[in-house]
Amino acid sequence: MTRRARQVVGDGRLSPVLVQPMPEPGPGELLLRVHATSVNYHDMIGVRGGLPGLPVPRVPFSDSSATVEALGPGVEGFHVGDAVIPSFFLEWRSGPPTRRALGRILGDHLDGTLQSHLCVPAQAVARAPSHLSHQEIATLGCAGLTAWRSVVVEAGIRPGQTVVIQGTGGVSLFALGFAKMLGARTIITSSSDEKLERARALGADILVNYRRTPQWSRAVIDATDGQGADLIVDVGGGATLGEAVRAVKTGGHLSVIGVLTGLSAPDFPLNRVMARNATLRGVTVGSTADLQAMCRGVEHCGYRPVIDSVFNLETTHEAIEALARQKHFGKIVVEV
Repeated sequence: MTRRARQVVGDGRLSPVLVQPMPEPGPGELLLRVHATSVNYHDMIGVRGGLPGLPVPRVPFSDSSATVEALGPGVEGFHVGDAVIPSFFLEWRSGPPTRRALGRILGDHLDGTLQSHLCVPAQAVARAPSHLSHQEIATLGCAGLTAWRSVVVEAGIRPGQTVVIQGTGGVSLFALGFAKMLGARTIITSSSDEKLERARALGADILVNYRRTPQWSRAVIDATDGQGADLIVDVGGGATLGEAVRAVKTGGHLSVIGVLTGLSAPDFPLNRVMARNATLRGVTVGSTADLQAMCRGVEHCGYRPVIDSVFNLETTHEAIEALARQKHFGKIVVEV
């Protein structure tokens, strides 16, 4: 028995498809058959050498839709054929993050999901929603969970509250979907009118083109009777945090989940964070317990992720380039 995989072999370079021996699950582990994975910015940065100190060669990527193929000694509660999703952080089982909990990441510190089979701890998986395809399930583990933790876990959004979402990539559209599931009013920003209209079809209530309205915080303030938004989901980082702070409500939340515009924030009005008693929180995916709760919520509400395009193991480089161009709407998937 063998598995197929691709490895990072240098900055920006992936190996050809490799045929390797099939792994065997150890005590407490599951052998998973990976059907699909999806590409996240974290994966792209890692493949391109932007995360120093990671082992080379290694199998990258963290998302997957998988089924159980074999159980290691001592594993109970699972059966061959069960549809599951492994956690991004294999040691973060529940509760708040700790340094140890964030220490082992699929695709970084150990081989990830750009392969047909891998072994993971049975305690680090969630049961996948039964109504979704493998392509859809493969988008949940990183982008979906980051949005879930931002909107549901940390901000605790309630019906009638206002959520501002930057962009129309994977995390952003998940945040839009989860905010609507909770009965919130949503404001979405983009530089593309075409993408904004597509977001409207998904339930976005107010659309703001930030190229025409660079001071988009004013539009948020106007739309909320001068109060500001209860939550800003910020994917831009450095260049967008200033407007995000200006748009947040007194006592509101800012979830920083990306740094697409850079790491430095010269236009960051710290005095406004203090004056508005706002909570500024970095959000990096979530725990296995969070993943399990999200999967239950997604199934209960019948939510379906938005997929932009689908590639295969041989065309993974093209999938990464598609993400880098930032023209996508939703998630980019790789079938394995």
